[in-house]
Amino acid sequence: MLVGLVCAVGTSLCYGSGSVLQAVAAGDARLTTRLDPRLLLRLMRAWRYLLGLALDGLGFVLSLVALRSLPLYVVQAVVASFLAVTAVAGALVLGTRVRTAERVALVVVVLGLALASLSAAPEPARATSAGVQWLVLLAATTLALISVPLGRLSGRRGAWVLGSVAGLAFGVVAVGARALSFSMTDGSLVARIQALVDAPASYALVVAAPVALMTYATALQRGSVVEATAPLVVGETVLPAIVGLTLLGDHARPGWGVAGGAGFVVAVGAALLLSRFGEVTTSRAEGVERE
Repeated sequence: MLVGLVCAVGTSLCYGSGSVLQAVAAGDARLTTRLDPRLLLRLMRAWRYLLGLALDGLGFVLSLVALRSLPLYVVQAVVASFLAVTAVAGALVLGTRVRTAERVALVVVVLGLALASLSAAPEPARATSAGVQWLVLLAATTLALISVPLGRLSGRRGAWVLGSVAGLAFGVVAVGARALSFSMTDGSLVARIQALVDAPASYALVVAAPVALMTYATALQRGSVVEATAPLVVGETVLPAIVGLTLLGDHARPGWGVAGGAGFVVAVGAALLLSRFGEVTTSRAEGVERE
């Protein structure tokens, strides 16, 4: 369980640092008026975006390890604290100012995560039904389809909507990863690979991950990092937590249910307050008028 917590914190560190690098790269890229896959191709030529993407990949691997022993709601609550990491990274690398109220919010995030973590009952990886995995794939496909027309929304509304889609897509990735965690711990290497190929959740990851990356990159161009990241945090934490508790058998330690729920709400709520730290300065003028 301790290893799971350490890996979850590592995931948060990777995601938080990566988000700053990706925000700067997206701000430097040419603006798009729709959901354009070529935006990702352009960003792939920027070293900051590639480094941010590499950190996301490392964070995802660490999250898989964490999900082998921790409930999904605990892992996602810890991951939500990446906004605190973004705050520190923004202050150190980009010179953004950390105010007193935001320092207090950082402390609240830590306390909420501690409460949620203490409530967690050890959750060994277990098989997920095919029905649940097909639902995960359906959710990923639906997000991919609706992201195309929503990609035409501009300004603040576009940032919030696309940030929400990105958050839900990242949430699907988290649920799919939890569903696949059993396949990665049982049997020989060949058996594990075959299980991954046969699992609908594997294809959900293939669909949801690019949608999440593309919609988030586009959202960063439509508004501030605050407007893009706040709804992302809600989507990637609340939805997986609900799915984990209702469909995947997650649960708190006896007598810790209320405390764990309170810790989750406090941690995610404080993390949303910390999203103001996402106001990183890019080469794009801050005074550019948005629709």
